[in-house]
Amino acid sequence: MTLAEKIREKSIEMCFNAKAAHCGSSLSLCEILAALYGCVKRPGDHVLVSKGHAAAAVYAALAYTGHFPLELLDTYMNDGSILQGHISHKVPGVELSTGSLGHALPVGCGLAMGDPKHETYVVLSDGELEEGSNWEALLYAPKHINNLSVIIDYNKIQSFSMANLEPLADKLTAFGWKVREVDGHDVNAIERALETPCALIAHTIKGKGLGELENTLESHYRTPAHAHSIHSCPS
Repeated sequence: MTLAEKIREKSIEMCFNAKAAHCGSSLSLCEILAALYGCVKRPGDHVLVSKGHAAAAVYAALAYTGHFPLELLDTYMNDGSILQGHISHKVPGVELSTGSLGHALPVGCGLAMGDPKHETYVVLSDGELEEGSNWEALLYAPKHINNLSVIIDYNKIQSFSMANLEPLADKLTAFGWKVREVDGHDVNAIERALETPCALIAHTIKGKGLGELENTLESHYRTPAHAHSIHSCPS
């Protein structure tokens, strides 16, 4: 299995066992996390995942890339576990506690400015682009920062509604960003796009791997009905 497939399988298993929500949010993110933690990130670089409710996928990605033992994933959402439903800086590999949306990109701007020798990557959900703090940071960054990349998980669904951000690429271009668009489930395409700083629009499918819950509003909160991806089920 590829790293992305491992992250997806484990995310579904974790959400199933914990009877947890936000599985759909995690599953649109798997290839993005695999690209970032598996190849793009270098020692000293910063990765901030602003959509901290996609915790299952973030924790799985960190475990599979050696930040903590895989066995810890079995404690996801258990009482007393450090692996709770929004990512926490108490977890090895997590630089910023997130889940209250709209904060990570402004923090990422500060990190990038304070550490110009390393790259900073910030992963945003499309839904949180309703937050004005993100647009202020998006307007500020291209004029003052040259070591910051923003990756937008563009699954086009936010909580209980559809996200309508178009023309998103034109908006970012007008702000001064170098904009790239890729299939957000193509790890190689993501890696290539992030070779130089940019605003990366990653077109993804919410709930990818959940069968009838793929690309649905329900995938945001509904617990998976099984502990594995449809793509790994026996024929």
